[in-house]
Amino acid sequence: MKLLIGNRNYSTWSLRPWLVLKHFEIPFEDEVLQLSGPGWRENLAARSPTAKVPVLLDGELVVPETIAIIEYLADSFPDRAIWPRDRAERALARAAAAEMHAGFSALRTHAPMNLRASHPGKIDLDAVRRDLHRVETLWGDLLERSSGPYLFGDFSAADAMFAPLATRLRTYELPVSDVAQRYVEAIYALPAFQAWRALALQEPWIVDDDEIDVIQGRVAPGTLA
Repeated sequence: MKLLIGNRNYSTWSLRPWLVLKHFEIPFEDEVLQLSGPGWRENLAARSPTAKVPVLLDGELVVPETIAIIEYLADSFPDRAIWPRDRAERALARAAAAEMHAGFSALRTHAPMNLRASHPGKIDLDAVRRDLHRVETLWGDLLERSSGPYLFGDFSAADAMFAPLATRLRTYELPVSDVAQRYVEAIYALPAFQAWRALALQEPWIVDDDEIDVIQGRVAPGTLA
């Protein structure tokens, strides 16, 4: 398998299936498609049917979209427990993943993922307060059920979906409870995440549209949400 990804420092949707592949020890290789620079849009459109990343290539099969990739991996490797094995827990995990996929737009807009940066105090808390409250409630309820350290005890696809949001809380030092903070620390402690972050920190490229100093005062494009 090959996973086409965007710049590791910024591409949240690429991070999610990459974590699943890496954590569950599914053999794969990856290829970074630049999200800035001359001709990057044309190059992306030539490699991806949606002109977005990530894209999973498995032989002749081309699977775009993060959720679809994760589901394909779960179907292909049922022994890996990518989703929780218990049916009720699996339903809750998929519901949480779907909410992350469709929601938290304020945090996406105002606090883009940037693993190389530290931007305390640069986010208007009023703009993201509702999203912060919701993620506190969601994480808190699930962690209480599971006793942690991850949302369903062991790391699952649901945690992969929320990993980029966890990085936003750290990058911008957003005010969260001790419960949420411990969950963020658990994400950062995951070996698969540490491997991604180490590669991200080595990247020389800058995507202006996802640098907070550039997007402040205007609406972020949201292409890497």
